[in-house]
Amino acid sequence: MENKVSKAAIAGIFACMAIFVLAYLQQLGSYGVWLMAPFGATAVLVFGVPHSPLAKAKNVIGGHFLTALIGVVFVNYVGVGPVEIAIATGLAISLMMLTDTVHPAAGANPILIMQSMQSWDFLVMPVLIGTVFIVLFGYLSQWVITSQMNSHKKTANE
Repeated sequence: MENKVSKAAIAGIFACMAIFVLAYLQQLGSYGVWLMAPFGATAVLVFGVPHSPLAKAKNVIGGHFLTALIGVVFVNYVGVGPVEIAIATGLAISLMMLTDTVHPAAGANPILIMQSMQSWDFLVMPVLIGTVFIVLFGYLSQWVITSQMNSHKKTANE
């Protein structure tokens, strides 16, 4: 039980820190968009179930980038309406499956991007920079959890 509570606390703290940094940078205003709603669901996977295939760096970064790219392509070249949003979302899911980059939170990207009419810049910030940042914080949280577990094992063995 103690191990579960400790892991949950560490995951929650690191998720809080990652989202705080992105939200704070966005609040500064002059640096652009750092945060998007799907990152909340990404944080659940990366910090809450880090060993899930859906939380792998390839899935988080690749899934978000691919689906965001589809959204931006539709905004710029296809159009934005109910049919287009539906097609873009279905296409995003199919392409994530074909590229082994399935990340459920990324499924929201075409909808978000198309409804808010985002430009190509959105692919870099928040999508690439934000996902890399969250993944790095995820690795750091796992390092802390592993270090803590190893220190508890050493203490128990002594």
